[in-house]
Amino acid sequence: MYTFALTIISKMKTNPPKSNFRKVINILFIPFVFSLLILMVFLLENGMNWNFSKAGIYPRKIEWIWTIFTSIFIHANWGHLLNNLLSFFLLSSCLFYFYRPVNLRIFMFLWILSGIILWIIGRESRHVGASGLIYAMAAFLLFSGLIRQHIPLIAISLVVTLIYGNMVWHIFPWTVNDHVSWEGHLSGLFSGLLAAVLYRNDGPQKPVKVWEEENNEEEEYWNEEKSDKN
Repeated sequence: MYTFALTIISKMKTNPPKSNFRKVINILFIPFVFSLLILMVFLLENGMNWNFSKAGIYPRKIEWIWTIFTSIFIHANWGHLLNNLLSFFLLSSCLFYFYRPVNLRIFMFLWILSGIILWIIGRESRHVGASGLIYAMAAFLLFSGLIRQHIPLIAISLVVTLIYGNMVWHIFPWTVNDHVSWEGHLSGLFSGLLAAVLYRNDGPQKPVKVWEEENNEEEEYWNEEKSDKN
């Protein structure tokens, strides 16, 4: 996140304030809206004493496949919500900032694929929360930077590794009746890795050095030197 903040500051130094403000608003709009929706759904559910657990994914039931679009908005308690909300906002902000203009396409791919995989491999129980999508975004940011070999993206990969490296321990079941949806985490990890491979040629790329131009300039210089001597 430190690298993310430094990059934004450096961009602001070279652009007019109004232009910077609009760019930041555009970048953070979707992460903010989704984060706000997650919070509002939780407050509505608890404030009205309702139960939205049926919007969680129930695996291998075709009549519940629509829940792959709704499960990220449902959380079991305040601890579950707060743990996911901050990570979701930070990771989605990095995704939308560093992977313009394909960020929305990648976000939707991660959201839908992680949900479908969970619907296929999950235990027969309700799976709620945004952790699957969080794992998908973290895995994408990690692997995509390494695959593209572009310095700013590699820096983001390192930051994700430092902050979220311990997440790898939560893709395995530790107890027989583990209440944590490790299947959702595993689905997210696989989705992020697959997206990093499939979208490796889309969006920001490592700058390509054109050595031929320098060689041509050298040849022109020596040709001019010869013509002057003649």
